[in-house]
Amino acid sequence: MCLVLALHFGEAAVSCNTVIADLYPCLSYVAQGGNVPDSCCNGIRTLNGQAQTSVDRQGVCRCIKSAIGGVSFSSSNLNNALSLPAKCGVNLPYRISPNTNCDR
Repeated sequence: MCLVLALHFGEAAVSCNTVIADLYPCLSYVAQGGNVPDSCCNGIRTLNGQAQTSVDRQGVCRCIKSAIGGVSFSSSNLNNALSLPAKCGVNLPYRISPNTNCDR
């Protein structure tokens, strides 16, 4: 029983599906700029609130990297993604970027 609990607590509590669903409303802003949708900021706040442990934050970071890693972004798209936390008033412990080191 202790082993099962130890394994459970070592896993990220936030799934990649949750990360993608919460950040989906941000795609229009990342692609085109303009105003950040309220639903995007709500998703970022939700993810930040759910990822309380280092394991959770690293898992969310890896999901973001995985989701954007296979897509070609222009520099303006990357700048839009990087600006999201500040525009939403959220202090994330990592950058929304394909170059982020999620292990730190």
